[in-house]
Amino acid sequence: MRTLVIGDIHGGLHALHQIMERANVTTKDTLIFLGDYVDGWSQSPQVIDYLIELQKKQTCICIRGNHDDLLLEWLNKSNDNLMWYKHGGEATVIAYETIDTETKLKHVEFLQSLDNFYLDEQNRLFVHAGFTNMNGVDFEYFPGLFYWDRTLWETALALDKTIKSNDLFYPKRFTLYNEIYIGHTPVSRIGKTIPVQMACVWNLDTGAAFKGPLTIMNVDTKEFWQSEPVMTLYSNEKGRN
Repeated sequence: MRTLVIGDIHGGLHALHQIMERANVTTKDTLIFLGDYVDGWSQSPQVIDYLIELQKKQTCICIRGNHDDLLLEWLNKSNDNLMWYKHGGEATVIAYETIDTETKLKHVEFLQSLDNFYLDEQNRLFVHAGFTNMNGVDFEYFPGLFYWDRTLWETALALDKTIKSNDLFYPKRFTLYNEIYIGHTPVSRIGKTIPVQMACVWNLDTGAAFKGPLTIMNVDTKEFWQSEPVMTLYSNEKGRN
């Protein structure tokens, strides 16, 4: 049995199918999805349908992403905004025009069930974006930061690699967990298209919403598999480009 972690999907169902096949995923595998299932490519509703069905077949841990929270707000309250539209929400709204009410209610239930984070038995943390409390996720005052924060990744990127973990100036957040797995901030911002490790933080957002591939990785061995660049699977769409 493997534990596999999956980066930000952003409505790219074709890419999700590809990585499941390329990683030879079976029902014995535990799957941890890091969030942002929607907004970008045209199959956001179908991605949620797929995850709902997958949960019935095997162990799936689905983390809440900021885009998932924005979709929930829209489905529940018809609350949208221009910023959301510009960052992938428009494709989602259009996709939901053909979705019936019963299915929308199932999607609301799924979105409400998402976890803010997951901590496994090996003290490995899985969270969409990050956290800010120096004592860890159980002490976070603002739950929205689990799916909006960027300071964890920015700190990991800026960290002086010569500083030891027991140094007075070493960020305490990086000493709390053996490993931290995140998405949210595409590694394409630093010119990468594969998972990137900085300090104890692994970033699995390989830019699927833009010009990069979708990634699935074996947490124990660090072997990973990727889809084709997602934009090539939706050649008539812009995604978040």
